Amino acid sequence: MAEKKNIRIVLGVTGSIAAFRAADLASAMVKEGWEVHAVLTADGARFLPALTLAALTHRPVHTSLWEEGEGGRMSHLDLAQAADAVVVAPASADFLARTAHGFAGDVLGAVLLATRAPLVLAPAMNTKMWTHPATRENVKILSARGVRWVGPAEGRLACGAEGPGRLAPSEEILQEVKAVLKKGK
Repeated sequence: MAEKKNIRIVLGVTGSIAAFRAADLASAMVKEGWEVHAVLTADGARFLPALTLAALTHRPVHTSLWEEGEGGRMSHLDLAQAADAVVVAPASADFLARTAHGFAGDVLGAVLLATRAPLVLAPAMNTKMWTHPATRENVKILSARGVRWVGPAEGRLACGAEGPGRLAPSEEILQEVKAVLKKGK
């Protein structure tokens, strides 16, 4: 009988006030029995401490492009190769722009360029940022590359505005990841 392969999820957290909700998502993923490897951008760390994600995932949080992996390899390459799916929640406007244009100046950008795993993005930003033509173009570019989207949800935003831009509920993100994983089998 073949041994069941652990499902490995790379969870990217970018700079958005919604970053605090990534803790709930990480916890839900761990409850699914998945190995969750959190990647926290510098802007994401301004909203959510790495220690929180480490405690919830029971793994070190990746914050630097220069982390050394096993055998002297670069850890971002190991993460990219081992991932069954990469999920970014929240995905900020800045992150979408950098990803659409292949920037790899941080560990999350490097993981995305090196992985062939499915990518699920859950955007979170101000409504005007979400509806701006530049963001819409970046979404179009990423969609053409096969990115799966969850949200954004509509409602009251942290800034007080109403409209699209809220991070989708964790359960919706989790369901999309399950669908991506099932499709990959």
